[in-house]
Amino acid sequence: MSNLKTIEKSFKILINKLDELNHENFIHVDLEFLQKHDLLHFHQLKSTNHALTRYFQVIESFEKITLINEEFVVWIVPENIEGRSVIYTLVALNKESEPKLELVFLLSGVYNSTQLVLKVLEKLLLEIEETESLLNSIS
Repeated sequence: MSNLKTIEKSFKILINKLDELNHENFIHVDLEFLQKHDLLHFHQLKSTNHALTRYFQVIESFEKITLINEEFVVWIVPENIEGRSVIYTLVALNKESEPKLELVFLLSGVYNSTQLVLKVLEKLLLEIEETESLLNSIS
């Protein structure tokens, strides 16, 4: 598990390399994504598993919100790009000496809402957790 200094250093490296990321790891949240992940009516959903998003240490700064627990480090970064509000959310595994980036998701326009960020985050963390469990059972 990473310490705060390592987490901050990792963030600075990752945020500067967003343009170089593999497009597989970069998710644009749109209508198709919401349908595929059964989040189209996110405002009406009752969450069944808060364990993934409830137990995070929250560190707030001017540039971002950082969520940290034993498994994950999540950076939520609001930006204004050419007059358009955008939220980048970087999700990393927090199991080694430094966070390992798993994916980045982007919300903008009508999809740029706090509630949707949290619902998408909850869904993707669950998927990552399931994948990690499967990989651990295989090895």
